[in-house]
Amino acid sequence: MPTIADRVAQTVVAMHLEQRVEPIFHPDSYGYRPGRSALEAVAACRKRCWSYDWVLDIDIQAFFDSVDHELMLRAVAAHTDARWVLLYVRRWLMAPMRRTDGTMAERDRGTPQGSPVSPVLANLFMHYAFDRWMRENFPAVPFERYADDAVLHCANQHQAHRVRQALARRMQQVGLTLHPDKTRIVYCKDARRQGDHAHTAFTFLGFTFRAREARDKHGRGFTGFLPAISKDALTKLSRQVRSWRIHRRSGHELVELARRINPIVRGWMQYYGAFYRTALHRLLLRINAYLVRWIRKKYRRYRSSRKATACWRRIIAQHPRLFAHWAWVTGFR
Repeated sequence: MPTIADRVAQTVVAMHLEQRVEPIFHPDSYGYRPGRSALEAVAACRKRCWSYDWVLDIDIQAFFDSVDHELMLRAVAAHTDARWVLLYVRRWLMAPMRRTDGTMAERDRGTPQGSPVSPVLANLFMHYAFDRWMRENFPAVPFERYADDAVLHCANQHQAHRVRQALARRMQQVGLTLHPDKTRIVYCKDARRQGDHAHTAFTFLGFTFRAREARDKHGRGFTGFLPAISKDALTKLSRQVRSWRIHRRSGHELVELARRINPIVRGWMQYYGAFYRTALHRLLLRINAYLVRWIRKKYRRYRSSRKATACWRRIIAQHPRLFAHWAWVTGFR
């Protein structure tokens, strides 16, 4: 963890570099850039999956631990002649890491995570290692990249295999490795695409893309290749909801519970509910189920299921905006 003095210095370096490198970054690089977001990357990916039948979902193995220091410093030097910037970046990259037992570990590769300067350094490295290389070698293959996570869109399976082989060689040239199991060629199977392939789904930024039932603007049903909250993300959120122990907080008032969880749940709704939000409803129903259990524990007269349900409906009718997620789901199970 960097000290406060280091954080101040790293912020200055990040601001110095950002204004020089932002104009040259690829428009489909979304990670840790001003005015760009993960949801924009997911939206672009969704749109391209409608036009391209195949996806190359790449995973760079241990990216932040594998960055070549000399290549990184060369990239920084290409955009600034300030010697103090190069001096500080070199020191930060090569500073030994203190382990929990007090011993020191020397570092000859990798970039420290969690520091103010790490995002711009990672984007600068990937700009030369990946973005510009893709534009020069495969200009017909669009992609979305968020830090070291990227999705490439191919017209056919042959092109996807060719890009994967070339990209594996490119990563070796810059000291990186594509994860052999997590890097996959995916067929965007939906109602229009009836072919078969071993992989017909992939996950990007917490959303799983696969064939899903949906309705068009005229209310007609169709099967589309669409993103929704991934199983892993849903499991993580469910664990967090369980950790709140809502049903055991009988010493609190309902307004206090709402004040505690609304900012968190609202954030989940804004992010994971941006696409195929019904996939989030099961989690929101579970929150309601905990709240009903809270009612039954706090008030003796509502111990029966019938009376608790009646109380729940009365609260919903009187205070429909008390909890953020009630805008979408008011039932429970």
